[in-house]
Amino acid sequence: MTSPISQPPGGRDTWTPWWRAAACSGLPPEVVFARREREAAPALRACARCPVARRCEETVAPADSWFDGVCAGRLWRNGRAVTRTPHTRHRRERR
Repeated sequence: MTSPISQPPGGRDTWTPWWRAAACSGLPPEVVFARREREAAPALRACARCPVARRCEETVAPADSWFDGVCAGRLWRNGRAVTRTPHTRHRRERR
């Protein structure tokens, strides 16, 4: 399967303006299409500031396409939004 981020349909010369404006456009596909929150964290952060998140969700239609990865600020697995868990920091105590 070809990543819509790394290789749009028809090749690079057919990119539409919204593709270029996507905050995740420079991230590696393994980050954008990660199935685990930890690996997807850079893409989730990018989505938080992305000016085209709505267009991305409309185009990708993750709920209709069994999508795995990050789209519009959410992590998806098999076309279902994953409930994010709050992160807690664990610090090792020095003795």
